[in-house]
Amino acid sequence: MNESVETLVRTEVRGRVGCITLNRPRALNALSLPMIRAITEALQGWRDDAQVLAVVIRGMGKDGPFGAFCAGGDIRFFHQAAHTGDPTLEDFFTEEYALNHLIHTYPKPYIAFMDGICMGGGMGISQGATLRVVTERSKLAMPETHIGLFPDVGGGYFLSRCVGHLGEYLALTGRVLSAAQALAAGLADVVIDSARLPSLWETLASTPFESGDAVERWCRTHQSRTTGMADWSMQEVNLHFSLPDVTAIVQALEGADSAWAADTAAVLRTRSPLMLHVVLEQIRRARQLSLADDLRMERDLVRHCFHSSHLGRRGATSETVEGIRALAIDKDHKPQWQPPRVEDVTADMVEGFFVSPWPVWAHPLGHLG
Repeated sequence: MNESVETLVRTEVRGRVGCITLNRPRALNALSLPMIRAITEALQGWRDDAQVLAVVIRGMGKDGPFGAFCAGGDIRFFHQAAHTGDPTLEDFFTEEYALNHLIHTYPKPYIAFMDGICMGGGMGISQGATLRVVTERSKLAMPETHIGLFPDVGGGYFLSRCVGHLGEYLALTGRVLSAAQALAAGLADVVIDSARLPSLWETLASTPFESGDAVERWCRTHQSRTTGMADWSMQEVNLHFSLPDVTAIVQALEGADSAWAADTAAVLRTRSPLMLHVVLEQIRRARQLSLADDLRMERDLVRHCFHSSHLGRRGATSETVEGIRALAIDKDHKPQWQPPRVEDVTADMVEGFFVSPWPVWAHPLGHLG
């Protein structure tokens, strides 16, 4: 990556609004460690700046502003770092999760324009927003099980708080949501037509806002009348995804007679069986955790994803690195999951992921309140 950090993340104060633009369009604004640090620095600087009433964040698309928000973390970097033992991989997750916490607890309105792709790390820098804006082009997801990972960046926290057992469904399948579906799932607040976003952004500099709440109200005046609409049955979701384990969920779906159940079971059979079990446990534990405790748990989990010492696996032999290889490196879409079937995963394999590799006093996110 030859671009400078200033090029990849543009920060400026327009009027009385702090503006962040992710500017890595060829990579769908995938987050790198320097980008995470630049966003963090801007937010920390504006937090105590009386001139700044609110913060807005957007992504740069291939044809100009908007069109894409953020596709997640830079998984090619994850793959390379795991193979080479690059220690900045540890820094990436520690600092990304700390940024997620900063956004969720930010004392000023933080408004995320989630136009286009918003997945993984993109959800991490938007779900904590006081106003989550989607458009007719939005595609939201936590698709980590597709690469043998888990829905991190606070995913355990915000997915577990979806209605019923919808969080388990979205976490395990990585289902991509439209704007209306995101509203129905409680993962977005308003829909604004994408054509209105450029002018809205420009008026932020010239409108004489008297407070941060006024900035948020101004953005809300641009919303369309789109309402939340899901194409899943909550009765079916709750029936299947409330079952005690992944094996029971998959087998029940395969035994059901609906097209939705058959399609969902087929998707789950393509995911890492081991990580499906880990993810189900993650979501159910997260329901009882604070945001900070959830992020600490996820920091433990991601360490184990690349260094599964209790399984005798690390680096290139991990489920996550194998998943990235199959999807983004070799692109053969034929990951060799170990074990290969959900029925073959044992409780001991899963439990090891939830044992912290650090004592409490040395946890890298121990400072989160």
